[in-house]
Amino acid sequence: MAGANETPRQKMMGILYLVLLGLAATTVTDHVLDAFRNLTVSLKTSSENVKDNIDKTMSAFADGKLKDEPERARPVWEKANKVKTAVADLNKMIEGIKTDLTQMGGGETPEGDVKARADVDISPRVMVRKGKAKELRAKIEETRKLILSQLPDPNTKIALNADDPPRGKGGVKSSWEETNFGDGIPLTAAITALTKIQADMRNSEAEAIKKILGDVDKAVINLDKFDAVAIAPTSYVLVGQQYTADVFLTASDSKSNPEVTVGGAQLKVMDGKGKYTVTASREGEFKWSGTVKVKMANGEMKEYKTKEQVYTVARPSAVVSPDKMNVFYIGVPNPVSVSAPGFSKEKIKVSMSAGQITGSGGNYVVNVTQPGKVTVTVSGVLEGGKTTVLGASEFRIKRIPPPRVKFSGKAGGRLSVGEAKVQNRIFAILEDFDFEAKFNINHFKLYIVKPRSDAQMYESTNNSFTPAMTSAMQGVISGTRIIFDDIIATGPDGVKRPLDPITFNIQ
Repeated sequence: MAGANETPRQKMMGILYLVLLGLAATTVTDHVLDAFRNLTVSLKTSSENVKDNIDKTMSAFADGKLKDEPERARPVWEKANKVKTAVADLNKMIEGIKTDLTQMGGGETPEGDVKARADVDISPRVMVRKGKAKELRAKIEETRKLILSQLPDPNTKIALNADDPPRGKGGVKSSWEETNFGDGIPLTAAITALTKIQADMRNSEAEAIKKILGDVDKAVINLDKFDAVAIAPTSYVLVGQQYTADVFLTASDSKSNPEVTVGGAQLKVMDGKGKYTVTASREGEFKWSGTVKVKMANGEMKEYKTKEQVYTVARPSAVVSPDKMNVFYIGVPNPVSVSAPGFSKEKIKVSMSAGQITGSGGNYVVNVTQPGKVTVTVSGVLEGGKTTVLGASEFRIKRIPPPRVKFSGKAGGRLSVGEAKVQNRIFAILEDFDFEAKFNINHFKLYIVKPRSDAQMYESTNNSFTPAMTSAMQGVISGTRIIFDDIIATGPDGVKRPLDPITFNIQ
């Protein structure tokens, strides 16, 4: 009944059992019977300790591996439970046999022994002649077969077995049933034999569960999913550039849940892959790298880092460029936005053939001084610092259109006497022009023509009325005509311009 993978203490108890069995065959004394009782108690205690360790192992696995890696752990968990179920069935059968034998032997004494412990008839009659030992042997062999079928290596040696002992002196062969429960075996020795079977059973269960549950860590990284991958430094290529990409086979463990982080934030892992998602909230060039931590077979966590990844965020845009309207105006800042697909705004350079362009980050201001044409050139900085021209656009340079002269908010027409008398200046105003451009009036003449009177002329060197103009305007009556003429104004470009005259009829 001795088996493999037993502790020294278990081996010693097995040897002691055989010695006692030999003594029982020759003479049954109280000392021998006491020794059987003591051995039964020791074997029972050892079995209970082993069972406690098995329960703790199963509980730790359920709280750890089964929760963390359910897909990988569940198959071995089910195998371990098959072993536990088979052992529990065998143990139930043995406990039933022990209960029956104890009752036939008058029950249990306060010392934990059976009352008719020296009886040598009960065990042979029940176990051998009535075939109970044969049933038990079949159950042991069935349980042993199931345990071995769940182990990674079915040739593993375990303590539980019901093999016949080797031939004795003179070549006499004895069966397993007769050796443990046959003629001359005291009742207490038969109960010790049953307890010894339970100890072997628990040792085999512990050894099997240890190997089964340990199998989940043998290949923590099980490369079972393969993908062909192509990675290119950039998806944008200009004419004249080379497009390069790395093409290779990558493998992952679809059933594992490695720890994947980016910037310290843990990613959700599915099929062994972490999915990195970030919302592009602002423009620019962004860099990131990932870290993957996996558990090796020895329990050590190993860390792997990805190469630095770079991506560029740009605002979605559509550019419409009418050829006849590319215009810069003299004297005002002309705002210009520049972008180029595949280049971050920080890697764009802008220059022009005349005038001045300033700014950065895609936003620029152009200032020009002379009418004509100018070319704006956009270049991009490639990897390694090399610059390439991305494109050029031609713009016309024009002066700001002339403003309209207004008096009392009007550019001519009818005006009441009251309106005419309360106003004391004229204005040069740009209408429907997108730039802020102020014109200053340098000179104008005022003509007042009353009914049946000669025209009176007054002159000012700015946009305000002179005292003489103000006094004359107080005398206008219905039917008077007032004319603003010879108007000169200077715009942001510093050029003096003559403006169209305006005429009012006083009502």
